[in-house]
Amino acid sequence: MDKRITTNSMSTILKAFGIHEEPRCVTELTNGNINGTFHFEMPTGCGYILQSVNTQVFKDPYSMMRNIDLVTSHIRNKVICEGQDPSRATLNFHHTKDGSLLFPHEGRLYRLADYIHDSMAFNGKADSSVLAKAGEGFGLFESQLADLAAAILSETIPNFHNTKLRIENFERTVGKNTCGRLAECEREVIHILENKKESSVLCNLVEQGELPLRVTHNDTKTNNILFDRHTHEFLAVIDLDTVMPGLLAYDAADTIRFSANTAAEDEMDLSKVSLDLDLYEAFLTGFLGKTAYFMTRLEKETLVLGIQTIVYEQALRFLDDYLTGDVYYKTSRPRQNLDRARCQLALYDDMKRKESQMNSIVRRILRTTLGC
Repeated sequence: MDKRITTNSMSTILKAFGIHEEPRCVTELTNGNINGTFHFEMPTGCGYILQSVNTQVFKDPYSMMRNIDLVTSHIRNKVICEGQDPSRATLNFHHTKDGSLLFPHEGRLYRLADYIHDSMAFNGKADSSVLAKAGEGFGLFESQLADLAAAILSETIPNFHNTKLRIENFERTVGKNTCGRLAECEREVIHILENKKESSVLCNLVEQGELPLRVTHNDTKTNNILFDRHTHEFLAVIDLDTVMPGLLAYDAADTIRFSANTAAEDEMDLSKVSLDLDLYEAFLTGFLGKTAYFMTRLEKETLVLGIQTIVYEQALRFLDDYLTGDVYYKTSRPRQNLDRARCQLALYDDMKRKESQMNSIVRRILRTTLGC
């Protein structure tokens, strides 16, 4: 158990959310969480997830929770109207006696959600069947929120996918060369700067009002989806902290960047890095099967560019962090962020080589899905 949470503290927190029984079992969940997370099993058989919110990452946690409440309430209402069980279709966060979704205790902020029983997440390398289901799950999430105005949500992390601004910041980082690391990555810096114009296209289209901002997840890794433990069917999308206005393509991109790469994110042998087109197609078949009907023409036409842009942006972010001394991304060895940046640039280059195939796959899926 996290030493920061004593038995008395847990009891106080639970009571603040209207839970007066003591848990019979407490398990700390440590799989890639930004927030400290605990699973409580109660004597009655129900379960809860307690989290302490990391306010260093999420500077405005109350706005973040307002976003989550808007999104989960919207999905819950739709699921109820369809005659389905809302307790397994979206997260349900509890309010305190004062009506807040957060409870301050001993210098930290806590939130409490119902545990979704008989659920599981895929934490390993996803195969095509898992990616197809993940694509369908994230696509359903997007479609359920397609009629929720993105403008009413706050930016959980301001300018999170503002690629143009990230490029400007990167150029300043290069100019300062604070840690004296520029000499060993000049080739990568040149590569980033040579592609900045194309990678700014979608930002320009948003600024011109031609691409719509939608309610997006912004962290679409396969382990952020829950599946039924027995049937392996999709249940719910979780980890909603970064839900905010964004581009639909970017949610597709993040899964593909992470799961359709033939190599690890920090692979040092760049000959192993490539886009697996079968995994790419599997995910997009599920994703577009749920989203194609409401996407605009331009969203469909720029989907591949959006996927490439996110890979480019991630390479830039890793390289920026390396040049500033590895202050954002955790590292386990020297030059790991440089290796991560090189890996993403290699994936970006492979995507550019396969751009025609990527677009052909999108068009084929759209024809099959929409019947035209």
